[in-house]
Amino acid sequence: MTRVIKVLLAEDQSMVREALAALLGLEDDIEVVAQVARGDEVLAAAREHDPDVVLLDIEMPGATGIEAAAHLHRAFPALKLVVLTTFGRPGYLRSAMESGADAFLVKDAPAAELAQAVRKVLAGERVIDPTLAAAALAEGANPLTDREREVLRAAADGSTNAELAALLHLSQGTVRNYLSTAIQKLAARNRAEAVRIAREKGWL
Repeated sequence: MTRVIKVLLAEDQSMVREALAALLGLEDDIEVVAQVARGDEVLAAAREHDPDVVLLDIEMPGATGIEAAAHLHRAFPALKLVVLTTFGRPGYLRSAMESGADAFLVKDAPAAELAQAVRKVLAGERVIDPTLAAAALAEGANPLTDREREVLRAAADGSTNAELAALLHLSQGTVRNYLSTAIQKLAARNRAEAVRIAREKGWL
């Protein structure tokens, strides 16, 4: 008798989530045992439903798919993690792999490819979109430190240095230094452009 692979699906867009669940449900050896719409609900759902594989969208409220992957990997090292994204950004791939993901696929891949990826990761293989893999190698590593990313992410809404300093519990001078360094590393003209470049590359 064929073993049924239990899948937990984390995707915040209900239409996409239901479509993925329906497509996977057509496979004889795959069963979607739970669905969540927020990244911060994934860990509890994994504890409750004991899946074999977790499919994680990157963009979710509560926690990103990459953050959720890191939490899951720490809590359940043997759990297989597949990250899905609409945006084929090289930086996302590197971050996902560093967070413990076993596969990284773009959502416009054929449904059969997703089902096959689920089977492959359970068999111990790593599955990566080849175009993204090539782009990630060409792009290189994220040049920003964790703190520079944190400050740049917080600055995305146009907050002043004083507001950022209060939010992050740093001095205004320290905030200014982090922003300046990030802008230089990204060869940007200002913080807004630095945020745009970092997002486009998947570095935030």
